[in-house]
Amino acid sequence: MPRGVAITEPRQHLFAAAERVIAAAGPSQLTSRAVTREAGVATGLLFAHFANFDDFLTGYAVDRSFQIAANAAGLAERAGTGTVDANLSEAMLATPMITLVAVTRLFAYRPTLTEAVEAVLGSGNAALPALERAVAGNLAAEQHIGRLPTAADTEALAVAVVGVLHHIALTDGDDPAAADRIRRAITALTTATTVNAVAGRDDGS
Repeated sequence: MPRGVAITEPRQHLFAAAERVIAAAGPSQLTSRAVTREAGVATGLLFAHFANFDDFLTGYAVDRSFQIAANAAGLAERAGTGTVDANLSEAMLATPMITLVAVTRLFAYRPTLTEAVEAVLGSGNAALPALERAVAGNLAAEQHIGRLPTAADTEALAVAVVGVLHHIALTDGDDPAAADRIRRAITALTTATTVNAVAGRDDGS
């Protein structure tokens, strides 16, 4: 970036650069110099907004955790519209894939970030747990109106849905087919849940 060009949102500019570093090289290569080099700015810009690099990482993790939760906040209200699997897929992929990749890999590499984020956002709000609650709420609402069988274990299904997202983002999130794989897996899970629940009811189990 040319010197003298104003950055409207420097924090977000730096956060986006951090995501690109993680996606390209992994969280072990994430340093203040790597972030500012990727962002095309002087190292001093990062420390003008954050006390130190750990403070930067906490700021990033809080910001993205809040974003993930906000993107899934209205999922329960979608019950009864569209299809169950499409609603879940849309909510899971509402956050850009590069963010999901960066967040899952960073939290796996620096598990202490969970405590730091929860100190700001509250227990259970670091990274993906908020998604699990949103999915569980949506599935319970779908079950209540009859679009999922009463025998379906909605809490277990919510764990499985978010588990798919976490696994693919952690291992193959940079694959162009990642989003499609997530959609297909969610469709398979919801279909299997419905079929198994109906089969169990029919055989009396």
